[in-house]
Amino acid sequence: LVKIKQHQEIPSHHIIKSCTVSRTKTGKYYVSILTECEHQPVQKEVQAVVGLDFSMNGLFVDSEEGKTANYPRFYRQALGKLAKEQRVLSRRKKGSNRWHKQRLKVAKLHERIANQRKDFLHKESHKLAKLYDCVVIEDLNMKGMSQALNFGKSVADHAWGMFTKFLQYKLEEQGKKLIKIDKWFPSSKTCSCCGQVKESLSLSERIFHCDCGFVADRDWNASINIKREGLRLLALTSS
Repeated sequence: LVKIKQHQEIPSHHIIKSCTVSRTKTGKYYVSILTECEHQPVQKEVQAVVGLDFSMNGLFVDSEEGKTANYPRFYRQALGKLAKEQRVLSRRKKGSNRWHKQRLKVAKLHERIANQRKDFLHKESHKLAKLYDCVVIEDLNMKGMSQALNFGKSVADHAWGMFTKFLQYKLEEQGKKLIKIDKWFPSSKTCSCCGQVKESLSLSERIFHCDCGFVADRDWNASINIKREGLRLLALTSS
């Protein structure tokens, strides 16, 4: 017998299909239990809808009040400490006791960052799934974006792909919807007031100015357009 921290009880009507034992680089063991059960979520009537625009500063900006998720950038915060510990590791003789101790220190730092990020994303996706019946996002190619714009560390730190996966299954469990609009939809270049599309908009322009006189935060303007496009797609599928 071994001591365990059990995440949740397995309901009696669930059938256990398999167990996967994994070990982390810090020496911790995890057991993932796959179960099977009958669950047919009742589809909810779509009333509350929100559009989310990916933001490099705060994870996302919502269409309702222009609020951001205020993502703390855990990796960026720990960069100094990580660099210091990795420099120490590089000076150790590989395979020695001191090298193994230092390797464990670095692994624990990486594990802490990953756990902090996952915890934050779970909480944010839970909030959204609780508040809204439908969430609209852009179907972004984050790998391509990070390579094309040299935003590798920032994009990886935000883990947008992980966030959207969490959001999708949390919404589906409650019979709610996640709509992904085309990544080429000009959400940032379109005026959410008059609908005029700008020919060009540089990344450095953080405030959207339109000829009609409309002025707003660039990401908020984009999130409003994302929501409207999502509503249009929703109307097409339901008609």
